[in-house]
Amino acid sequence: MGALVISLAEAFDPRRNAIGFVRWLMAFMVIFSHAGPIAGFYGGKDLGTQLSREQSLGGVAVCGFFFLSGFLITRSKMGPISTLRFLWHRFLRIYPGFFLILLMTAFVFGPIAWAREAGTMNGYWNAGTASPLTYFSNNFTLILKQIDIAGMGTSTPAYQISGIRDWNGSAWTLAFEFGAYLLVALLGVFGALANRLVGGLVAGGIIALSTMQWLGIGNLPGLSHVFGDNRLLLLFAPFAWGMLFQLFKDRIPIDDRVAIACLVVAAATYAKGGWLVAGQYAFCYVLMWFGIRATRLAGWDRHADLSYGIYISGWPLMWLATYFHVQDWGWLAYHAIVVVGCHVYAYGSWHLVEKPAMSLKRWTPRWGHWLLDRTADARAGWQSLLERRLVITRSKVGS
Repeated sequence: MGALVISLAEAFDPRRNAIGFVRWLMAFMVIFSHAGPIAGFYGGKDLGTQLSREQSLGGVAVCGFFFLSGFLITRSKMGPISTLRFLWHRFLRIYPGFFLILLMTAFVFGPIAWAREAGTMNGYWNAGTASPLTYFSNNFTLILKQIDIAGMGTSTPAYQISGIRDWNGSAWTLAFEFGAYLLVALLGVFGALANRLVGGLVAGGIIALSTMQWLGIGNLPGLSHVFGDNRLLLLFAPFAWGMLFQLFKDRIPIDDRVAIACLVVAAATYAKGGWLVAGQYAFCYVLMWFGIRATRLAGWDRHADLSYGIYISGWPLMWLATYFHVQDWGWLAYHAIVVVGCHVYAYGSWHLVEKPAMSLKRWTPRWGHWLLDRTADARAGWQSLLERRLVITRSKVGS
């Protein structure tokens, strides 16, 4: 008899899975990768680029983040939640923690680094360019308009190797993450998630465009200026893959043999080529399989969800450490100090800012109730219209 194979819909338990551990692990993949350009390890390059011409180890992790986000966020929007409430939840999960790291960078990490490099605080607060006083206001929307502070950083390995003065080189992905949330919200408004064929066409279209981008087929920037930045499809493609996993969860098998085959494909394409066209999707299947199978790690984040805090604080803390030449103490000492520092920061961020913010999920101002009612009515109307058109289409096809 063959092995019993169950679907993702049957296997996934939202209360008992290892996705929290997977996200924690991937946050540190990003940190270890960035130790190259920040601290001068690995020849001053991101870890993984020595083997792959397509993606660094940090890029692999970001792919995983977007895939899991696509699955979980689509799952959330398909539940009994209004679009405005959905966006409010997404705002609470992303922005408060981001606001904190901006303030900590400008008003804590920055002054420490300036004093270390300049030997005085003179000139920091009244810097003529890239002022610490504008660091928050220039970046709080998630679109980063100011990456450095007061022109400091000339003593760091990153500047000496490649001229980098970026205080948070990981945060650029957050704008794309929230953009993906807006896409899911828009699909929900028009009822496209209620019929998985429509949602699947949108997600599949994104993956098809991404494939065209990496194979050099067509002129996507000529089609629309939004494709002029190849990072859009780089991140939206794994997110769309996660959407498909949710939309077709009853058709996706969770099979150990498939996971092994996907792991081989992911490893081979990462080393030999084809990662962005095929390998990343195989890797995402392995992540989902592991998240379901590794139930012993299900309680990993029961005390605190640290992955987000680690991700957004990793680069600033690693950058700060180089002002004190911690990298000269050796690879192990540098990483150990950064790992401890990220955990301390993320734990404090979760309990002092992120968790209290999430407790406001159900809060609604008076005017908000009116908007929620109108949004629900509009959503029901669009869904009804979509269903009627599908019925008409099927009847025409049948005749």
